[in-house]
Amino acid sequence: MPPGGPLDADTILSATEEVLRRHGPAKATVVDVARALGVSHTAVYKHFPSKQALREAVTRRWLSRDRDALAAIAGDTKIPPARRLRAWFAAMLAAKQAKARDDLELFAAYRILAAEHSSAATDHVADLLRQLQAILADGVACGDFQAADPATAACAVFDATTRFHNPAHAPEWQAPGIETELDAVCTLLLNGLQAR
Repeated sequence: MPPGGPLDADTILSATEEVLRRHGPAKATVVDVARALGVSHTAVYKHFPSKQALREAVTRRWLSRDRDALAAIAGDTKIPPARRLRAWFAAMLAAKQAKARDDLELFAAYRILAAEHSSAATDHVADLLRQLQAILADGVACGDFQAADPATAACAVFDATTRFHNPAHAPEWQAPGIETELDAVCTLLLNGLQAR
């Protein structure tokens, strides 16, 4: 049993992050996670039936870390949709910058894991698109935006801002002026969305 209490999924996922940080995804094993927890690998398998399931769960957890903060911005109808869109993208960029800057080893590991577990990454993007669609739909409903289909518009806006959230562009996120560049892209998008 790990120090401090019973073994649960969250404890295992935290230990898995430490193992990934130390060994990287290619060398991290369930046995390493169990060893870090001071339990047998069988105890880990009681919570996650396979190494694949454990890796997918830890990937989902990492991808969803900033989800609630973004969802709160997306759902805050007291903020006008145009300001909300800017705030949502600014918050997403800040979260991505922090992940890439503050824990380089773990960020590199998760880039690999997200590619391996594409369903976790796909679900993450789908959730972000739903949040973005909600902002756009509110903008259409109040007459600020024109969009025949907020879902299609959300995909277009998300694609247009790829540089600011896709991990392939992570080296650019720390560049001076990146926030200003994002704001300029948001201005362009908002001008296109604006109701005539």
